[in-house]
Amino acid sequence: AWGYFLLQGVVDPLGGINSLWPLFGISNQLLATIALCVSTTVLIKMGKGRFAWVTLAPLGWLVSVTMTASWQKIWHPNPRIGFLAHARLLAEQIAAGQAPVPRMVETQRLIFNDRLDAAVTAVFASLVVVILAESARHWYLYAVGRKEPVLSEAPIELSRLPA
Repeated sequence: AWGYFLLQGVVDPLGGINSLWPLFGISNQLLATIALCVSTTVLIKMGKGRFAWVTLAPLGWLVSVTMTASWQKIWHPNPRIGFLAHARLLAEQIAAGQAPVPRMVETQRLIFNDRLDAAVTAVFASLVVVILAESARHWYLYAVGRKEPVLSEAPIELSRLPA
């Protein structure tokens, strides 16, 4: 899937970074959600659940901001903010004959890119929800004692490279 975006960056001046740039924010937030969920899980498994607020507070803020921004980027009625509103505006311009004929192909690519960005944003937002829900389920099971928190670390393996 990412190969498509890379190819578009080479062959399509309107694709590539122009398509990817709006997605960097939510993909970064997805990674941060994973990191904070893993950190919270490790704290709970270590028996230091009382310190879970250190990771849960930023996680709560992160998820609320990420989900709000995702919703806005997909559904906001202002074409300067919402992907689908911008695609709809461009489609209306084409239908009304207001789009310049020499730029018709570019306009159609922009419509496709906006719709693709909306779909990828929705997938990323869904992944945030799934990761958070699955983590919360495990935290609950640890808290009520229905699942034993087993913490295991790999043994130290020294490098064989000379210092």
